[in-house]
Amino acid sequence: MAAGPPQAKPDRNLALELVRVTEAAALAAARWVGRGDKIAADGAAVDAMRFVLDSVAMDGTVVIGEGEKDEAPMLFNGERIGDGTPPVVDIAVDPLEGTRLCALGMPSALAVIALAERGSMFDPGPCVYMEKIAGAEEIADLLDLDRPLPETLKLIAERKGGSVGDVIVVMLDRPRHEEAIREVREAGARIRLITDGDVSAALLAVSERSPVDLLWGIGGTPEGVLSAAALKSMGGQLLGRLWPRNDEERSAAIDAGYDLDRVLTADDLCSGEDVFFSATGVTDGDVLQGVRYRGKGATTESLVMRSRSGTVRRIQATHDRAKLSEISGGVADRFG
Repeated sequence: MAAGPPQAKPDRNLALELVRVTEAAALAAARWVGRGDKIAADGAAVDAMRFVLDSVAMDGTVVIGEGEKDEAPMLFNGERIGDGTPPVVDIAVDPLEGTRLCALGMPSALAVIALAERGSMFDPGPCVYMEKIAGAEEIADLLDLDRPLPETLKLIAERKGGSVGDVIVVMLDRPRHEEAIREVREAGARIRLITDGDVSAALLAVSERSPVDLLWGIGGTPEGVLSAAALKSMGGQLLGRLWPRNDEERSAAIDAGYDLDRVLTADDLCSGEDVFFSATGVTDGDVLQGVRYRGKGATTESLVMRSRSGTVRRIQATHDRAKLSEISGGVADRFG
């Protein structure tokens, strides 16, 4: 029998290492759920995330983080993380998406990280916010930031073989969205308003398990990059356009060479061919179950993805807090 072609060995799946990172952050933040202190919750998540990141074999640079070093001594933009060995990668982090959600014990707080080849993640510069619209692969070609929203809702309903009344739009509950909320309701569609959590909302809009059809609104640009990284594996599309908050920010963006009229796709926001993404629930939500404490242990649920293979894993894990503390020299006491 003739020998077949040599089989390439699968390379290292960093997503399965990153899930340890988001699990640690979620376990740490969950100790602060409902305690009213979002700064302490965020700090705990950052400390835990950094502690585990230092053990990951990679040469990483944070391109989407907690701000400049002199403003936030956390996982700041430009920080080098990992053990310094290849691969050389860009990293986007939100150790606790939904700090207020965590502090108030509300749904859908997440710990999130994404990783891709160096130079492949969009740098939003001075622009903190962007207009966004996102949906699953079935309606990806219908997404448009310039078309009136009621018309897009009608097209989505027709594509899905239903009425506009069947369509659900998720958006942040903000004064800047009042006109759009009115338009959606007058069109006959339904709205799920959220107080925080852009990444969770984007995952909701593209998930097959979700009743939500569309994400729309003005939200964080860093969250847009993280969401785009997830969509590289999950499918669907996210379109974004930078939205300066004031004249000063607009001028700074123009001076830095940004085209404020350009519509960015998920591939523009994260152009990597081998993108890894992990999110772990902190509080219960539509996308992920939050951390549950059971006696001396704890459970977590995570979404872990790799774009190169298109693999999306849902991982439920049980953690022994005493053993975590032992192998971390006591540092993991803060993780749960």
